Parts: sequence; C-alpha cells; structure tokens
Amino acid sequence: MPQTDKQICIPPELPELLKQFTKAAIRTQPQDLIQWAAEYFGAMSRGEIPPVRERSERVALSNWAELTPELLKVLHSRVAGRLIIHADELSQMWKVLNLPTDLFNSVMNVGRFTEEIEWLKFLALACSSLGVTIAKTLKIVCEVLSCDHDGGPPRIPFSTFQFLYTYIAEVDGEISASHVSRMLNYIEHEVIGPDGLIKVNDFTQNPRVRLE
Repeated sequence: MPQTDKQICIPPELPELLKQFTKAAIRTQPQDLIQWAAEYFGAMSRGEIPPVRERSERVALSNWAELTPELLKVLHSRVAGRLIIHADELSQMWKVLNLPTDLFNSVMNVGRFTEEIEWLKFLALACSSLGVTIAKTLKIVCEVLSCDHDGGPPRIPFSTFQFLYTYIAEVDGEISASHVSRMLNYIEHEVIGPDGLIKVNDFTQNPRVRLE
C-alpha cells in the first residue's frame, strides 16, 4: 500500500455539521437514509436548503398505523422491563403493531443501534418523532413509562429521567453538557421529593426548569 505524508485535516465546523444532520434525520425520517444523506449534503455544498421535512409535512401511508404514545406504551409493555432487546425481536413487535418500517429504520440509523438495542434509548428517539421540543419528548416518554393509574400526573424515577434527558440532549446537539448538568442538579435538589420520582409537572410547569 503506497505511503503518503499528506495530513488529513478535519474542518472545525464538522462536529456542528454532523449534529445538525442528526437532528434533520430525526425530523425527516427518510426511508433511504443513505440516499437522503447524499441529497442533504449535496444541497448544503450548493448553498441550498437541505431536504428536511417537519413531522407535520410528512404524509403517512394509509396502510400504516400512526405512531402514538398509546402504541409506544403497548410496545413498552411487550418489552416487559428488559433494558436490552434484540433488533429482530423489536422489529417483529413493531410490525405486529403495523407501525411504519421507515420510521423504525430511521430510529435504528439515528441511534446507531446494532443487534442489541438499549430499549430506553430507542424509546426516547421514537418519542422524539412525536415531540417538537425536548420537554415535549420527555413528557411523552414519562407518559409511556409511568405505571401510575390513580389519575395523577405521570411520574418516573429521577434516575431514569436523568438518563433520558442526558441522552436526548446529546443527540439534539444544541444543548451544552453544563446546562444539562445545572438543570439536573436543580431538579434533584430542589424539586424531587423523598420518593425519588419526577412528575411531568415538575419540568413542564416549573419556570426555573428550562430543558432547552
């Protein structure tokens, strides 16, 4: 193999470019990610607006069920408390619910999941296709994960919320780690009660909690 002394220079704007690409992929959920990526970066190189579609602009095929928090809750119940699930098994569960395969593939690609999937991460990305903001996404996740049936606001362990918020913010790419740390520290010490649970109202109606 020929040797070369040429140094490969990584442009400083590359990390931000990749973050924006990841967010655009989540919003658009292309059926063919590779083809869409070629079109996305081609448009960027020409100074054109990339082919990003918001959820409201996507047209669901009539033969597919629309993803809803209720269906995600059904899916979560079938995962049955496991932290790791095999991709083939989750794909089959998805198909049984008649959910769009392009959405499943998009979540798999964005999350870079392989054969063994961390269920909470997959669930978080699936919920992000329904939530316009991080707060909305976390609200949906809480509703899916909550086991409360007393009519009160959905609630989950703070440790689970901490994991999900950190992961979603990392994928989003526009929220600094220091901001995430400050918000989690405030919630843990000023909001969470002795039961160690966080309610949806704790981060949606508290003016001092700004997740984004």
